[in-house]
Amino acid sequence: MDVALLLALGLLAQSLGPSLGVPGRRRLSTLYPWHRAVVSGRVRRAWVIPPISVSENHKRLPYPLVQIKSDKQPLGSVIYSIQGPGVDEEPQGVFSIDKFTGKVFLNAMLDREKTDRFRLRAFALDLGGATLEEPTDLEIVVVDQNDNRPVFRQEAFMGRVLEGAVPGTYVTRAEATDADDPETDNAALRYSILEQGSPQLFSIDEHTGDIRTVQVGLDREVVAVYNLTLQVADMSGDGLTATASAIITLEDVNDNAPGFTQDEFFMEVTEAVSGVDVGRLEVQDRDLPGSPNWAARFTILEGDPNGQFTIRTDPKTNEGVLSVVKPLDYESCEQYDLRVAVQNEAPLQAAAPRAERGQARVSVRVQDVNEAPVFQENPLRTSLPEGVLPGTPVATFSAQDPDTEQLQRLSYSKDYDPEDWLQVDRATGRVQTQRVLSPASPFLKDGWYRAIILACDDASPPRTATGTLSVEILEVNDHAPELSLRSGSVCSEPGQGSGLLLGATDEDLPPHGAPFHFQLSPRVPELTQNWSLSQINVSHAQLRLRHQVREGLHRLSLLLRDSGQPPQQREQPLNVTVCRCGKDGACLPGATARRAGGAGISLGALVIVLASVILLLLLALPVALVARSRQQSGDKGFLHGLQDDLRDNILNYDEQGGGEEDQDAYDINQLRHPTELAALCRPPVRRDAPFSRGCPQAPRVLPSSPANIADFINDGLEVADSDPSVPPYDTALIYDYEGDGSVAGTLSSILSSLGDEDQDYSCLWDWGPRFARLADLYGPP
Repeated sequence: MDVALLLALGLLAQSLGPSLGVPGRRRLSTLYPWHRAVVSGRVRRAWVIPPISVSENHKRLPYPLVQIKSDKQPLGSVIYSIQGPGVDEEPQGVFSIDKFTGKVFLNAMLDREKTDRFRLRAFALDLGGATLEEPTDLEIVVVDQNDNRPVFRQEAFMGRVLEGAVPGTYVTRAEATDADDPETDNAALRYSILEQGSPQLFSIDEHTGDIRTVQVGLDREVVAVYNLTLQVADMSGDGLTATASAIITLEDVNDNAPGFTQDEFFMEVTEAVSGVDVGRLEVQDRDLPGSPNWAARFTILEGDPNGQFTIRTDPKTNEGVLSVVKPLDYESCEQYDLRVAVQNEAPLQAAAPRAERGQARVSVRVQDVNEAPVFQENPLRTSLPEGVLPGTPVATFSAQDPDTEQLQRLSYSKDYDPEDWLQVDRATGRVQTQRVLSPASPFLKDGWYRAIILACDDASPPRTATGTLSVEILEVNDHAPELSLRSGSVCSEPGQGSGLLLGATDEDLPPHGAPFHFQLSPRVPELTQNWSLSQINVSHAQLRLRHQVREGLHRLSLLLRDSGQPPQQREQPLNVTVCRCGKDGACLPGATARRAGGAGISLGALVIVLASVILLLLLALPVALVARSRQQSGDKGFLHGLQDDLRDNILNYDEQGGGEEDQDAYDINQLRHPTELAALCRPPVRRDAPFSRGCPQAPRVLPSSPANIADFINDGLEVADSDPSVPPYDTALIYDYEGDGSVAGTLSSILSSLGDEDQDYSCLWDWGPRFARLADLYGPP
């Protein structure tokens, strides 16, 4: 038999054997992959070996797959080996070969879902390791078995569909997978619905898993959610199975009209109030709560021509809340009969039935209460001229009581009158002035004065109305304009300088003020010969000279008039100093005296004053010289002309006196001329010495030199201490007494602490000039 045919038959037998599961001992096929056959016309160098098939999950191991041989060497002279995934590559150890016989074995269970085929390389070597044949490929294919159940992609599939949907409406899709070979029936999936309740409203496509409606009758108000149990099976529905659920929610449509729970509603409300709730209108709707198909919208069809009522929807209860938006008047209408309709926010389905109670009647009874008076015109505006006299009528600010069925009296009073300018008649509401209102009042805002008037009835409890009275104070031209400056200067040459700029002011407000009219007084016609006035703007004019006049003060008279109706005018004096001017138009310094004359002091008067001052100085000078000569002659007769007397210095620095009120110190002349002491015999000058003190004793001999002055003083002290007629006031106690009634405070606070940081010496500035130095050293800066 031809070698090629034998090889093909052997491969076919070995591939069918494992897949068919032939029982008993399997005969191993032998392959000669390197056998070369001679073919006419060409030489075939190698065979292409068909894939070797083996079933997954094969449990009898090791399992022989095939045997390869080389015909170049006798049996036992060839060494066989294989390489590739499953041998020396991951996963290792799955396949092996007998190196002497060439038999290939399966050593582990295969899983097609992990690896569906293996590609190996076969080698043939001699005993010396030399290559006998070229390496050839050996492919092993793993045959699939139905060892995996189908799996749904999710445990529950969600779907939504409108209620009342037509048959065939798509809802959702169920999807499953199978890990087996998709080319075999092991992965051929089929879908079905195991349970959906009754009636059967949904179907599923067995191939795609699409879920659709199959008949009419979906009503959310009956069943809102459907739960379906789904199944998927492989082997075209005859194999392994899995289950899942489908949750289908029906979406609401407005197929139910809202309706009132009763045909008529009765309510009550108080008059003269607004923004209050009167009552609630209850409705029913079977559609989904909270949706536009359920939300109610109310409309007042009849009974409210003035729009005094409104109905809003409570979003939680879907009830209609009737409220008053405009105050009701019991005297006008005691009861309102309203006809109200209800509908949904979303439009109703065309095929939906109409509600039996889509409209209702609402009766609202108005309760009478005491209402506040009402001012017919509020605010009331009027006007008065400024400066009106007390008792001038302003207006009659009266009110009316809306309670016509109740006999009530109204009384009027002021609530706000900051200037206490007005007086209100309690019975009639007539308003008049009771004093003159000042135009400068801070309560006049833009010429308006505002007051608040109250009207109160005598019911129990009383009600009060508030009215605003606005009075416009009309401006009256009662002030004439005045010059801003009453004096000035101009150059004596008419062509020099810019003249004198004159301005005017007026206490009146427009239009009774500017523009102002400036004019030289008609009473003095000669003024126009030398002076001219030209208008610059509405409030200023310029005064200039026509001809050169004498230098000095000129008193002019001007007539100022405003633009009010009727106009006010005033004649006013103006002092103008005419002076020589420089090139810049300013008065020269030599003209200062003449300009000073404008203030009322003439040059002659100034000369008289200066001459009087000089005469007084000349009279005082001889008196001063005589007094000075006498003082010098007295100084020369003491201590032989000694100029710098040591005793004089000691007395000036050591004498403390009797406080600030004691302004007399010891006279050193008493020491210099003791012989004159007895002749004086005057009353004591010190306050601490009694007036009953007698004259001093006979004088003692004056020391011959200044060096003996200390002995002289000590002798005097000793004589004074031994004299029984002299009290001890002129002894050392004199230095302890400072007198009384001093305007200065005590100095003991200076020594009251160890440090200066806790002392306040600011009071030193208040003690007078004697303590200025201490205040500068210790006081605050």
